[in-house]
Amino acid sequence: PHPTVAPQTFLFLLPSPGQGPPWAGIPAPQSPSSSPECLQPLGMASQQLRAQTLPLSPGAQERDWQQQFEGAWELGRRGVPLPRDPDWKALCERKPFERNLLQSPNPEGNALYGHRTERCSLPCMPVPCGSWLPCSSLILFLPPLCSWCIKQQRVDLLAEGLWEELLDSYQPNITVMDWYEDSRLAETVYQLHVRLLAADGQTPLREFHHQGPEHGASREKNWCHVSHVFHGYGPGARYVHFQHRTLDAETPAGLCRTRATDSSVSVQLRD
Repeated sequence: PHPTVAPQTFLFLLPSPGQGPPWAGIPAPQSPSSSPECLQPLGMASQQLRAQTLPLSPGAQERDWQQQFEGAWELGRRGVPLPRDPDWKALCERKPFERNLLQSPNPEGNALYGHRTERCSLPCMPVPCGSWLPCSSLILFLPPLCSWCIKQQRVDLLAEGLWEELLDSYQPNITVMDWYEDSRLAETVYQLHVRLLAADGQTPLREFHHQGPEHGASREKNWCHVSHVFHGYGPGARYVHFQHRTLDAETPAGLCRTRATDSSVSVQLRD
């Protein structure tokens, strides 16, 4: 759905010969300088620290790799089924648990994120009948031109080091988190759509949708936090499709943007 944005009215004085355009000297709008002191949730920080400290021995044998991997994640205590024909060294190196599986969690200007842009132009308001217009001025009713900047990525869970028995039987938690800016460009400036997909990469098994900002949402300064945990989603999950949309608005003074950062998709074993 397109956002509802009230049209804005601008009064432009027509310039005299030799003068610059009527909008000369108007500063371009800037995004608020405030940003969270620590955008990364503490939970994700501890996850990454644990993944980084997984012991790796360059000269270890296959059984050593297995012991290191099983010991680090306590697979036996948790009742996690082991993979068929596992490559334990590869599993240790991939660190499939408690790691951000998105390739580009801060995609601003990064080509790793496939993205497209949808534009929704808003109708201009007519000049009110009977209104008096000075001959030296022009009143324009210019609504902002809004566009959704859409960034999306599909995570292959098997390629990231997870295995079929784990996903189908144990079904670990799959956590999605994101931070976005309350730019106040419209009532809705952000959308998040996440789907767990089957092996064909198309069939959705579970979905999560969010649009914001919401009243009472978790905030830090001008930023909002959104998170969701998929659990008990049934057998067959092989992909996670992550998509978020942020609202931009073009005005005569420049481009106003809604920023998003520190997106994450991670897998956790239950204690």
